[in-house]
Amino acid sequence: MTQERIDLDTSLGYLLKEAASALRASMEDVLRPLGMTITHYSCLELLAQRPGLSNSDLARGAFVTRQSMNVLLQALESDGIVERSATPPSGKALPTRLTPKGRRSLEAASAAVREVERRMLSGMTDVEQQAARHALRSMVSALRP
Repeated sequence: MTQERIDLDTSLGYLLKEAASALRASMEDVLRPLGMTITHYSCLELLAQRPGLSNSDLARGAFVTRQSMNVLLQALESDGIVERSATPPSGKALPTRLTPKGRRSLEAASAAVREVERRMLSGMTDVEQQAARHALRSMVSALRP
């Protein structure tokens, strides 16, 4: 039985991974001087858009384990970037919020990340960008249970 090999030059999966890797490297380059990692930035962006998320919610949104997110949140809390209640309002989850210092940190990081995204999309028209968003959402939907 002969197995069909994946042609890396035409594989959408491979190209998607290559694009994700290039995006990650570019984001790391602009976030590093700000003292941030991509996970750190993702956490702040999630909290700005959805205040009060729990550790588990943040971990899912940033694509890391709960344990990794908990370590990050402890560091961010000790740096005055986020604040968490001492006791959960219900259940075990401690909702997390950005502090004013956290919002200022996020402003600089968001500007840097927006510039990376602008560069990434600079060769595409608005219609092509819309089609790419649609195609990517379709791919994610097809692969999620």
